[in-house]
Amino acid sequence: MTIVYLAIGSNQGDRLANLQAGLAGLAPAVQLTNYSSVYETVAAYVEDQPPFLNAVVAGTTSLAPHALLALLKQIEHACGRRPGLRYGPRPLDLDILLYGELELNSADLLIPHPRMFERDFVLRPLAEIAPSRVNPEQLAQATQGSILAIAYPADQLSL
Repeated sequence: MTIVYLAIGSNQGDRLANLQAGLAGLAPAVQLTNYSSVYETVAAYVEDQPPFLNAVVAGTTSLAPHALLALLKQIEHACGRRPGLRYGPRPLDLDILLYGELELNSADLLIPHPRMFERDFVLRPLAEIAPSRVNPEQLAQATQGSILAIAYPADQLSL
């Protein structure tokens, strides 16, 4: 089993319900072990869209990295995500941040996530549940997707 950290976000529809549905879809392939608070954040990169709810979860899986990615894409689709504007509005977004200590650089998957260190909405919740995985200097430099507030405590996501 490998420890994985996943980012989850939503800015369409019932955002909290979308997050909860996305996490429920991970079972039984990913056994969730820890949940950050849910943060309301300004949209990054494409700013003319509703704010997001974002969180980070930790879990364990026996899935290989590409199989995990395929599962995340399947869950996103089941929750209503369709191809569209890159960084645009979406009912659900699931990303692999870290997969154990693996460093992977393939055409369709980069681990650690290549933009996680510029994203406040990823680093702050990751630091909440895995402080040893976030360098304070990286956290101070993260500017994309500024956090507006903690919208819900972690127990709103725990299944």
